[in-house]
Amino acid sequence: MAEEITFKRVVPIVPVKDLDAALARYRMLGFTAQAWEGPQRYGFVDRGDVSIHLTEWDEHDPARTASSVYLYVSDADAVHAEWAGAEGRLSPPRDTPWGLREFTYVDPDGTLHRVGSPLRS
Repeated sequence: MAEEITFKRVVPIVPVKDLDAALARYRMLGFTAQAWEGPQRYGFVDRGDVSIHLTEWDEHDPARTASSVYLYVSDADAVHAEWAGAEGRLSPPRDTPWGLREFTYVDPDGTLHRVGSPLRS
């Protein structure tokens, strides 16, 4: 009998126009951020158990090649308050029919970040 294969984690790779600006923006959002020291313009951002990789791509066009990620957090309202003032578009938190308190943030590279936490009973 073959051993069961398990998946350990997933890390989205998000295209950006300017890696340095994107790393600075994620730092402002509370992530640790660092550029890869190799020849490609590539970066890593982490916060808790969440990791996102960034790849600088000259052909990235936020209107055509943007990405989206969903971030499950412990308190969407607290994260929303932290992210207030971030460059981009930030929607107000709302309760969803699927049982989450949720908001969206679209950064200047066009990446849609949906952020949600379980509704409190």
